[in-house]
Amino acid sequence: MPKQLNIDPTKVRQPGSVKFTDIPINQYNQTIQAEQANYSKEDFLRIFRDMAFIREFETMLNLIKTTGQYRELAYDYPGPAHLSVGQEAAAVGQAYLLDSNDFIFGSHRSHGEIIAKGLSAINKLTDDELHQVMREFFDGAILNVVEKAAASDSIKDLAVDFLLYGALAEIFGRTTGFHRGLGGSMHAFFTPFGIYPNNAIVGGSAPIATGSALFKKANQKKGIVIANIGDGSMGCGPVWESFNFAAMDQFRGLWEEGFNGGLPIIFNIFNNHYGMGGQTAGETMAYDVLARIGAGITPNQMHAERIDGYNPLAVIDAIRRKREIIARNEGPVLLDTLTYRITGHSPSDASSYRSKEEIQAWEEQDPIKAYQHELIAAGVADEAEFDAIQESVKATMLHVYKLAIDEQVSPRMDLKANPNAIGELMFSDTKQEKMEDRPCVTLTTKADNSRVKQIAKKVRVAEKDGKPVPKARMYQLRDGIFEAIIDKFYSDPTLIAYGEDNRDWDGAFAVYKGLTESLPYHRFFNAPISESAIAGSAVGYALSGGRVIAELMYCDFLGRAGDEVFNQMAKWQSMSAGVLKMPLVLRVSVGSKYGAQHSQDWTSLAAHIPGLKVVFPTTPYDAKGLMNSALAGTDPVIFFESQRIYDIGEMFQPDGVPEGYYEVPIGEPDVKKTGTDLTILTIGATLYRALDAAKILEEKYGISTEVIDARSIVPFNYEQVIASVQKTGRIVLASDACERGSHLKDIAQNISELAFDDLDAPPVVIGARNWITPAHELEAFYFPQPEWIIDAVHEKILPLKGHVAKTNYTKNELIRTQKLGV
Repeated sequence: MPKQLNIDPTKVRQPGSVKFTDIPINQYNQTIQAEQANYSKEDFLRIFRDMAFIREFETMLNLIKTTGQYRELAYDYPGPAHLSVGQEAAAVGQAYLLDSNDFIFGSHRSHGEIIAKGLSAINKLTDDELHQVMREFFDGAILNVVEKAAASDSIKDLAVDFLLYGALAEIFGRTTGFHRGLGGSMHAFFTPFGIYPNNAIVGGSAPIATGSALFKKANQKKGIVIANIGDGSMGCGPVWESFNFAAMDQFRGLWEEGFNGGLPIIFNIFNNHYGMGGQTAGETMAYDVLARIGAGITPNQMHAERIDGYNPLAVIDAIRRKREIIARNEGPVLLDTLTYRITGHSPSDASSYRSKEEIQAWEEQDPIKAYQHELIAAGVADEAEFDAIQESVKATMLHVYKLAIDEQVSPRMDLKANPNAIGELMFSDTKQEKMEDRPCVTLTTKADNSRVKQIAKKVRVAEKDGKPVPKARMYQLRDGIFEAIIDKFYSDPTLIAYGEDNRDWDGAFAVYKGLTESLPYHRFFNAPISESAIAGSAVGYALSGGRVIAELMYCDFLGRAGDEVFNQMAKWQSMSAGVLKMPLVLRVSVGSKYGAQHSQDWTSLAAHIPGLKVVFPTTPYDAKGLMNSALAGTDPVIFFESQRIYDIGEMFQPDGVPEGYYEVPIGEPDVKKTGTDLTILTIGATLYRALDAAKILEEKYGISTEVIDARSIVPFNYEQVIASVQKTGRIVLASDACERGSHLKDIAQNISELAFDDLDAPPVVIGARNWITPAHELEAFYFPQPEWIIDAVHEKILPLKGHVAKTNYTKNELIRTQKLGV
């Protein structure tokens, strides 16, 4: 899209060929003797110890799941345990060089990565730093447990207990876990050590880790990001979208000096040859050698290579070399880390899809035993020293296990004492003007922005002196959104915005017109047509500490980002027990005129998912005020906008839209027109058809109608609606969402319960037909019209004298359509 990138037909139509370079496979060949120049005896033994901790931790979990006890201490754990026995060298190797500034994201099989990264961080932090981390995390709740039971005065030893206990207590669902037991086995993490969320969705960490790397790049932060995902995830679209997003040419060619260069991310694929029971190479994939994938993403083939994940030193060597590549701003990087899980996908997996001989062959090359034998053979340590390490590891693990299963020491969340404990964690409900306190990088002052100057000349109401203001001179809904967004760009230095066709094009609907001239590329850029990567990377950017506005051009594209919105954006605040914040606004445009796949109102889908705030402003005043509120908070907000009314003016605020800053509270509906006989509650652009219906009802039938605009869908304060129903006794609810499954049905049910004694008739819900959206010329037969509302009032609430209904609202028709599924 940028004009400086000229596409020359003479060049692109020239014949030629694409050349590839050889992909290294298992090239590490150093001996222990040679590596003694790089590692001390203490280093060699720490690597062994770390692998032993992972093996014992997972052996414990496997025994609990299969025998109900560990070291003769019984415990019933019904939750998941996706084990990585056999993959210890890969985990320890990738973590060895990393410190707390380096972030790792993992999968459902990430106990090993958590332990390895935590132990690496503990080794590098000072005693004072460690004690501060432990003391400040959840006000010392975990520290208090391990400190009271400590067998040593060593802060490092205490920190090891803290790490293992915090992880195990989390897995067992205890309030002394890393996030109070709300994440569990597949979602455990500990950000002070650079251990970021692990993900139960296969490949789910790829777009989130990409967003975290984007945060580091756009905000010039130290460290790298590693996405630890499995070979099974190579079949997942969001992973491929993430590879491409992380490798976009603009990072190198268009971003400004100091911010340019590839994203600092390694996609580290733990290639254990299986995606559950499907064997990847040879059965469910086509790549033969996974490292080949990089050649399809970038000319440098993502610096891809296959490494021997059964040798911790080979993995360390690879991470060291790949870190150097990232330091040269040449990321992203792809690593095919060859490994094998001896255990099944989970303890209930009988491994019927692989032979005993295959498992035995890998067991005979056990990475821990092999590493031990090599160290003994090289004279680094003797058998007795390894035995002592193993005994120490087992003693520590038993000690931690006893603490984690003790109901008194490690209680579960008491939902009897506080039934709302989880509910209180669903949203942070905090305001934070800026995520960091530093200057904002911009290209111009806000006052010099041409759009700002243009808007300053506009009339901020729809009518002036009793006459409609021409659209060219009128302050429009899109202007309200723009004003809120550009204000935040000049106050929060971490704020970035991106989506399809955002820069230069100004966004598909001109909301962003003028932003390009004010903002550098690293704060405002075009994303590929990759809705999963757009939404998922925004999640990673936000939970890493930044504020972000991501855009999906059409509401219909939510399906392409379903997991990232419904499983990731919605859940990480609560699953982290408030450790993480999610200052993310996802702009979603509800279309019209473009048929079945570009004109759907899916607000009800978003409203159904706990953890999302959902708003849908329909006036310039509300659009600006709600966007200000969304950008002031630290919760994820889906910000729906209707393409029908981007150009509408302010009709309800006599003084127009204020030039200065103000907020419209999220969750508060607003009365747009007062009345005494009937209430109409609307979501979205249906407001204006409801107002047309109200005018007809009053002028033709004498029905004084109150019209309320929901403005917000989640949360929603019913007090004003109930007060209206208590006055009118009747209510119609209308939106452009399909009637079946509409969130308005939930609202209607709640109104029935809250105002049962005040209602003269049941609430009536009107929505779009349960069809595909037809062509624009037929939309009046599909979306609610003023006549539909009047017919519904006549047929279901209050007969209107002389009215003849054209819409069939009879009970027989309802039964017929439901029987047909339409």
